[in-house]
Amino acid sequence: MTVLVIGEALVDVVESSAHAGGSPFNVAVGLARLEVGTVLAAQIADDPYGNVLREELHLSDVDLDRLSPEPGRTSSAVVTLAADGSASYEFDLTWNPDEPPDPATFEAVHVGSLGTVLEPGAELVADLVVSADALGIPVSFDPNIRLTVEPDAGRWRQVFDRIWPYVSILKLSDEDAAVLFPDEDPADLVRRLAADHGIVAVTLGGEGAVIAGGGGFATVPPADVRVVDTIGAGDSFMAAMLAWSATYDWPAGNDSTRPSCVIWRCTPPARQRSPAHGQVPTRRRSAT
Repeated sequence: MTVLVIGEALVDVVESSAHAGGSPFNVAVGLARLEVGTVLAAQIADDPYGNVLREELHLSDVDLDRLSPEPGRTSSAVVTLAADGSASYEFDLTWNPDEPPDPATFEAVHVGSLGTVLEPGAELVADLVVSADALGIPVSFDPNIRLTVEPDAGRWRQVFDRIWPYVSILKLSDEDAAVLFPDEDPADLVRRLAADHGIVAVTLGGEGAVIAGGGGFATVPPADVRVVDTIGAGDSFMAAMLAWSATYDWPAGNDSTRPSCVIWRCTPPARQRSPAHGQVPTRRRSAT
């Protein structure tokens, strides 16, 4: 099994230190580390920040599909940490790919975050989602809303309304839910959305998460950990949720319509390893 993840890959600059990041990038790395074959389609330049990203992909066994045109510089985000470990971001982004990968060559597609809202690339991602669904390929979605990049909540809701009908697994943070569905209780929200299709989860920070699908509902208690920072926390949850769904049937039972069978065809993840040595494999696209 191989999952296509498409969207932004960037460097998080935290206290002058550069770290590989970007929500789709993090999800791709998380999936690969959980032994799900993964290809990341992203725009990465040949510069020092790009080298940081490529090295992390290589170490995590993620294949890279370099989308054209190549940006003048690799995207970045300056991260500010609050006393409680929560993070805020200031972005320098390029997202203008001219051609997506062919979804027919993958078993699942994941989209989310800035790649779904920043034009002109957002239109390409939305079209990819529609194409994948038409081919019977399951799609997962994490809006990962960043109002510092796109402050119009209506724009985020427009993107959600366009992509959601084609989605099999949806993850929202409580902050995402507050923007998209103000004043709706997270537990009620996941039940309502999951009544239509698929699996829906809302993460609640230090309060854990709620998840629903196939008529089932669960409250997930928080892990007992010391919080250093929250960078990539939601992406880690998303990757684990997808990898778990690829391996186990949820909810339990023999009904062939249960979400994980529909979403991942009840097929355990097969490791798709990159070469043990050398550079991370890339597929560079020519400009049209």
